[in-house]
Amino acid sequence: MQERLFPEDPPDVPAREPKAAAAIPSQAPQAPEAASSRRGVMPAPADPSLAALARALPPQVRLGGSTWSYPGWAGLVWDRPYSESQLARRGLQAYSRHPLLRCVCVDRSFYRSLSASQYEQLAQQVGEDFRFIVKAPALVCDAQVRDEDGRGRQINPAFLDPRLALQEFVQPAMEGLGRRLGALVFQLSPLPPQWLPRMEDCLAKLDTLLAALPSLQDCSPDGQFAVEVRDAQWLTPAFVEILRRHGVRYCLGLHPKLPPIEEQLWILRRLWPSPLVCRWNLHRAHGPFGYEEAEKRYGDYSQLLDPDPATRSALARVARATAAAGLPVYIGISNHAEGCAPRSAEALAQAIVGSPEPAPG
Repeated sequence: MQERLFPEDPPDVPAREPKAAAAIPSQAPQAPEAASSRRGVMPAPADPSLAALARALPPQVRLGGSTWSYPGWAGLVWDRPYSESQLARRGLQAYSRHPLLRCVCVDRSFYRSLSASQYEQLAQQVGEDFRFIVKAPALVCDAQVRDEDGRGRQINPAFLDPRLALQEFVQPAMEGLGRRLGALVFQLSPLPPQWLPRMEDCLAKLDTLLAALPSLQDCSPDGQFAVEVRDAQWLTPAFVEILRRHGVRYCLGLHPKLPPIEEQLWILRRLWPSPLVCRWNLHRAHGPFGYEEAEKRYGDYSQLLDPDPATRSALARVARATAAAGLPVYIGISNHAEGCAPRSAEALAQAIVGSPEPAPG
């Protein structure tokens, strides 16, 4: 599949308190697992250097990871190792207390539509300044219906269907997230090969979808719609004009299926001034189908094993210029970008607070 199916976040269920033993004056010390089940997931101890770096960032800049259920972030985000299931259920609140992680990408919505109440449960776990980047479901973003291995079985008749996009994605997210809504991203999966010569038809469908989208401003003043693609054939002046006409952002997709970041910046220049929405997905060294290779190499996602200073420097320049214009910046970083999303966020933050650069225009 285009991306690893991240562990499902089970519904939030209150932890069960252990029953007191009757007629026993004192209890034996609890095992660490039992104690953590009562207290929930705790954040890593405060790091003054990270707090200082966060204060130096422009307030418009929000960095974050793709979901939060990674035990290997112990010592970076969590105070100690927890299981994936613990982190999926209870880790978001601790994640949101990391000084640099002021947003998160909700990937699981791509695989199954979430309800307004599920979005509301997420929103209730974070502070007012936190924002969510949410992916639209494959139901409307994938031109193919795929099997468990990601192979296309048949054409998806609901591809870019405006009614379903509103019903299954936009309206529940707006209702549940409210002011914590950051960016709603339509990530368009790779098209069937026979469709690539017919991009005019695809652009017409996208135009119809974007025309049906409501304004986000009453819900979240800094909320954005964005479109991310996986085929370079989308990246044409006609595509950019559709985005401009509907006030929708281009989601800068840093993925080996697309040209390097420097070759995508012309789109941002044509749309300038515009907020920045970016998803830094996969290191180019792994190739367009390299998620499994990246997972094997990066292990528990605790280290930067493949630093990408060129991409980071270019992204920092765009983020700095966008924030200097007073516009929102949302950057979601995958562990597969360099090996560890929190460490990538720190390195990118350091690059952003460097010397100022001119605006993309």
